[in-house]
Amino acid sequence: MNLRTYRADALLLLTATIWGFAFVAQRVGMAYVGPFTFNGVRFALGSLSLVPLLVVLKPKDSPARLRVPRASRRTILWGGGLAGLFLFSGASLQQVGLVYTTAGNAGFITGLYVVIVPLMGLFLRQRTTTGTWLGAILAALGLYFLSITEHMTIAWGDLLELIGAFFWAAHVLIIGRLSPRMDALKLAITQFAVCSLLSLLTALAVETLTWDGLRQAAIPILYGGLGSVGVAYTLQVVAQKDAHPAHAAIFLSMEAVFAAIGGWWLLNELLTARAMLGCGLMLAGMLLSQLWGFLRSDRRTLS
Repeated sequence: MNLRTYRADALLLLTATIWGFAFVAQRVGMAYVGPFTFNGVRFALGSLSLVPLLVVLKPKDSPARLRVPRASRRTILWGGGLAGLFLFSGASLQQVGLVYTTAGNAGFITGLYVVIVPLMGLFLRQRTTTGTWLGAILAALGLYFLSITEHMTIAWGDLLELIGAFFWAAHVLIIGRLSPRMDALKLAITQFAVCSLLSLLTALAVETLTWDGLRQAAIPILYGGLGSVGVAYTLQVVAQKDAHPAHAAIFLSMEAVFAAIGGWWLLNELLTARAMLGCGLMLAGMLLSQLWGFLRSDRRTLS
């Protein structure tokens, strides 16, 4: 590997670290504000933090952006609105779920979307590999050990995170459809703005917004908005220009691991041996689902 590849891998690992610790920030912030208020302000900051990139990453500087057809403002608004709706659904379920579960559980269960995406793709007539099915089986076993009790029930927070994972998966599929048709950065900014608007409207209806609460939750919100959305998104864009796809899959899957580490380190959350087994199986399922194609191609190359 060359120096650029090592740098890309380091940036991807940093991205996963920022995203993982964001689960901690999300839990801490809700000690002062409601989940919809937190998401509303967080995604507003995230959307605004990406606006400068429109100036920095000009089309002439990015051949990839030149290959994307210029979409009308109406198309971007409709596409961003649809993506923002699913982002709002997934983020809301995740944030409310964090009221009732740990940062580690939320990180691993949310990460199941990487397995769910290809399974949902079957409805769009997309091909699914053997690795996807094996990954799904491992992930399901992991979820059983992590969340299902001896009475065959699942904790309310974990259930919300699981439902949210399906919305995250649907969001990935929608982005995959929209990205070739419009500028990805404008799409990201629009969807974050829509998610923020929907979250704030919901917060006005069901929560009590106070300046004192926002002030006390300022650091977690800033981390979630500027760090998790603005900085991490930028790092991911920069890193994936030079990163090997297999490396990207491995490092970005580590988000769940860092969520568990952050919960243990900063929130004193403990994982039982059963839960650790579940986390290990889920991580193995995520990685297998992502890397199966690369493993098969490497085997064919060696033979």
